[in-house]
Amino acid sequence: MPRVVCVAGARPNYMKIKPVMDALERRGAEVVLVHTGQHYDPAMNDVFFADLGIRPPNRFLGVGSGTHAEQTGRVMTAFEPLVGEVSPDIVVVVGDINSTLACALVTAKAGPLLAHVEAGLRSRDWSMPEEVNRVATDRVSDYLLAPSPDAVVNLRAEGYRDDQIHLVGNVMIDTLLTNLERARASDVLGRYGLSRGEFGLVTLHRPANVDDPEVLAGLLKALGEIADRCPLLLPVHPRAAGRLADIGVPGGVRLVPPAGYLDFIALQDAARLVLTDSGGIQEETTALGVPCVTLRDNTERPITVEQGTNVLAGRDPARIVSTVHRVLDDPPAARRPDLWDGRASDRIAEVLLEGGTARTRPRPTDQPTPVDRTFPI
Repeated sequence: MPRVVCVAGARPNYMKIKPVMDALERRGAEVVLVHTGQHYDPAMNDVFFADLGIRPPNRFLGVGSGTHAEQTGRVMTAFEPLVGEVSPDIVVVVGDINSTLACALVTAKAGPLLAHVEAGLRSRDWSMPEEVNRVATDRVSDYLLAPSPDAVVNLRAEGYRDDQIHLVGNVMIDTLLTNLERARASDVLGRYGLSRGEFGLVTLHRPANVDDPEVLAGLLKALGEIADRCPLLLPVHPRAAGRLADIGVPGGVRLVPPAGYLDFIALQDAARLVLTDSGGIQEETTALGVPCVTLRDNTERPITVEQGTNVLAGRDPARIVSTVHRVLDDPPAARRPDLWDGRASDRIAEVLLEGGTARTRPRPTDQPTPVDRTFPI
């Protein structure tokens, strides 16, 4: 059985890598867990490992924060000798953070097969660093493990071979469904004096929303108006805490510390609605059937709008307020996309363990059949 390196680096990765590791290990693969250390705050790291039952990583790279170039470079510098030492057959990267791209580039040059979980997602917003990471990671990957049909359409339109593309479903939902009853047993509602269906939940963390004081002030103004109708709870992301304190939070919006995975799922499940700029939360609310208003102009997860409970509201305060009132008056019907069934990780393991080796598989730029290389002038 192959040796598989699974890479995680930040909070959005943990819920995606855990079920993949479990599925591979159930089938006898040797799994080496590498944590790059892109997230190192205990509130964003240790509590998630504990909640999800993720074993301690075999290797911790400790890269920390920095600019995109600094962080990506440090991950590459630390990951390259590890790949040489461990000699994996396959490296699995998930999502779209800097660690994802950095480890993908190292793997592609070192020679092991590379698998990208959540391949094919596109926001069409080139100003988002995550979009660049997604596109570049897909380009060098052998296995493109797509969560939804729209991702498959994107990959085919971009010219990837059919043998690279695999529609497997959403691993985030594997983790959600596995832990939902444990989450519902949390006492987080009691701790915050909340009642099911009587509050809204808010998350803000994307640079486009929290780094520009004018944009953030507008979002907070909208939240204040919404809170007049539905009180809001906002677990504070570390990157937003100082900026929120500088601007000031309107009445009716309650700031609380970051929540662990189980507590946060419990809050989503009990919320009347969720306002977010997070891609993963758009997926989780869709699976839970909870109305979600996304504070962005675009989404790389359009299936949550087409088949789920998600509504795009943009960042204009007036539009956000009107969208929320419409959603509260007439909540969208709960719908869960196909293959968001808790078995995506099993399908991923089957693809990886039956897909051949670096010697027997076509690599990313190979052609499946001879092509006509005569071009008209």
